[in-house]
Formats: sequence, structure tokens, C-alpha cells
Amino acid sequence: MSSTSKARQRIYSLLDANSFVEVGALVKSRATDFNMAPAREASDGVITGYGLADGRLVYVYSQDADVLGGSIGEMHARKIVNLYRMALRTGAPVVGLIDSAGLRLQEGVDALDAFGKIYAEQAKASGVIPQISAVFGNCGGGLALSAAMADFTFMENDAHLFVNSPNALAGNHEEANDTASAANKAAAGCVDFVGTQEEILGQIRFLLGLLPSNNEDEAAADCADDLNRSCPSAAAFIEDPKAALLEIVDSGLVFETKNACAKEMFTGLARMGGTTVGFAANRRASFDETGAKAEEYSAALTSAGCAKAASLVRFCDAFEIPVITLTNVDGFAASECEENTVAAAAAGLAAVFAGATVPKINVITKRAGGSAYAVMNSKALGADITIAYEGATVGILEGKFAAPILCDGDASEIAKAAKDYDAMQNSIEAAASRGLVDQIIAPADVRRYLIGAVEVLYSKREALPSRKHASI
Repeated sequence: MSSTSKARQRIYSLLDANSFVEVGALVKSRATDFNMAPAREASDGVITGYGLADGRLVYVYSQDADVLGGSIGEMHARKIVNLYRMALRTGAPVVGLIDSAGLRLQEGVDALDAFGKIYAEQAKASGVIPQISAVFGNCGGGLALSAAMADFTFMENDAHLFVNSPNALAGNHEEANDTASAANKAAAGCVDFVGTQEEILGQIRFLLGLLPSNNEDEAAADCADDLNRSCPSAAAFIEDPKAALLEIVDSGLVFETKNACAKEMFTGLARMGGTTVGFAANRRASFDETGAKAEEYSAALTSAGCAKAASLVRFCDAFEIPVITLTNVDGFAASECEENTVAAAAAGLAAVFAGATVPKINVITKRAGGSAYAVMNSKALGADITIAYEGATVGILEGKFAAPILCDGDASEIAKAAKDYDAMQNSIEAAASRGLVDQIIAPADVRRYLIGAVEVLYSKREALPSRKHASI
């Protein structure tokens, strides 16, 4: 199978059968410098057009590595820019299937200008239409910025994504540390999903089904799942919100974002009662298919975890997707490295929650401790509805640690002070008495309470102070 066939086959595999309509099929390179003849093949290294994914309009470009390495020059970029402009006018997502050597050296400054024009269109489209990139083969140099500007990024197992190749980094070579590898980029939070071509295209179709077509569209579908069913495993999987959500959400279908980065923070999209919802959840452990604990994570907010959650909430707010948080956190990560970055990252997350005008629902599943409680979508930051599991706690410090500071008596007096402190300052009932928690529920009932909250907040309207944009 030729590379040309691969580029087209990716489009055909992504879209509904016989729905793809190509645009700009006869475009060719105009460059003639350095004895470069215009490519005989039409399309100039990129196939562009539109089609349907489960009956919905989607714009797609697929780079053809068999034509000048799929490199980007003036006309190649013009086709992508034109596609973006069509997508913006019609309000439909753009999917980029990337396989390119990067900038076309023979076209020099024209190629640089071409990169800039693609960036500009992507920036205009951000928050207006969903953008998805999938890297097959290479995505190098300035093209890596284009992949990063997408809302969601996928990589094939053996693909490479880089601004500077591993061998160009001082003291490094690819065999020692392949900084361009899919595994490396996923761990760094640059990629949402890594897999085979077939897996990636299937996941993109699933993701497109969850997303609205644009920022004025609704992300909703009919729900065939029981809205009121019990979730008996919700309590057992408090430490692993991903495992819990597989039971809580509609049909157990979840799209996890940045799944190899900051595993102590789960982020993803799913449907609740037919409505697409974004989830950000503190994660203390993961469980395998047998239900056994496989791995444990930090119980605190980390810099990477805050950035990961902020990215998901920012996207949801742009596209009117409600946000649900599952809070189970003990303060902030304490290490020399984290101390240098966590304040700024947590401030960014707090600002995103405070500025988000979509429905915001917080579920305190076990512990909301210290200042991290305030950062995780608290009432103070604007959570519309706060739900707590029975037995959950909210407070600055556990009684056993606070009592020796507050009480100078003997061991029995300190023990009594600890018990009193927990009752007055840490119990979920105390938080509810202050209006900080709206509902205390059994974990098994969480699905119906969340669906009810999403439904009641459907018509939410909120106006922020007049300004160009926040600076945090």
C-alpha cells in the first residue's frame, strides 16, 4: 500500500462510508527555487475535505508523506487554512491527520509564513470549534506547535513528535532518551491517547460523538441507560474515580484525557443522562480488572495535576460542557521541586474554576483537606451544587494533629479535644451546617443525584465582570 493510499485510507476509516468530499484536489506547489519542479502529484502533500462521522459534519486534512515528505509549503498550508475557514463558517470540528517532515526547506520564508497562517487560523478557531490532531509518522519542527494547539492530540505508537529532534539536544541522543516518542510525549502531558492507527481513529470517532460541533451547539444525545440506577461499586472505588465512573456514567463509556500524565488527577469526558460532562477527579490509586489495587498516587494536588485539570475545565467552559469534580485530596504536594511550581499551577486551576460559567458540580467523596479543598471547585470558587458522600470530611487539619496545638492538657484532654475538633471543624455535617455542602448522600445514589444536578442547571446563566480576559 502506498503512502498516498495510507493518507486517504485514514480519512476513509475515520469517516462514514462514502461520505468524504475532497476539496482542493488539483492544488500543486508553485515553488521552483533550487531546481525544484512542481510536484506532479496533485494535492501538494495534503488531502483536504469534509465528510460525516456518525452522521455529523467533520472537516479533515490528512498529510501525504509520499509527496515531498508531506512537508508544509505555501500551497500545502493554504489548503489547511482554507479548510479551517470553511469549518469556522459552518461550525464543524477539524481533524488533522499528521504525517509530515515539517517545514519545506526549498520554500524558505514562504514556508515559515505558511506555518504562521496555520497557527493564526487555529487560534481563531480555539473555543469556537473542536480541534483534534492525530500524529502518524513524523510531526517535527514548527508543525509540533500546530499539534499542540489542538484541543486533543493522539499519537500512533511508533510516531514521533518534536520541535527539536532528540539528537539535536545537547548531551542526548535518540537511543538514550527518545524525547520525540509517543510514550515520552504522553507522560509529559502533550498527548491524550497513544495506540495503533485503528485504535486512534476509533477513539477520535468516539470523542467526536461526545463533543458539540461548535460553541453554540449542545453536546447531548438520547440516553438508553437507567437514570436512577444504583452504583454499588462507587464506594469501593473512591480511591480510583476512573473505576467508579465506569459504573456511574451512561453505559460505562468514558474518554480519558492525558491518561499517561499526572495520574493522581483523572480528567475525561462522558455522558450523564445523555448530556456530555467533563470530569476532574483526585485519584489516590488505580485498580486492575480483577478489582485489586495496582498502583498508588499522591493524595495531594501536584503542579502537573493542576495543569491537567485546568486544561480540561477550560475546554469545557469554552464549549458549554458542565464540569463535575470528585474531590478527595490532602493539601498540596510537598517537595523541593513542587514548591517551585505548585503555587502558580494551583492558582491557575483556582482561576479557571472561578471563571468558568458552565454548570459546576462538586462531589466530596472522602477528604477535602487544607487549601486544596478551596482549589478543587469549592463553593467559594462558584460550585453551583456540592454533594458529599456520607462520612466524608472537610477541614484544614485532622483533629489528632490540631489538638496538640490547641490544647495544653494531658493525653485524655488532648484526645477529647481531637474528637471535638473533628466534630466541629472536620465533619461533613459541620460543613453542611455552614452551607458549604448541599446534599449528603450514600455513594450508591451518586448517579441519580448527579444527573438531577446536571438537569436542574441546564438553564444556568452567569455574567462575569466586563473585561477583555483574565490575566491569571
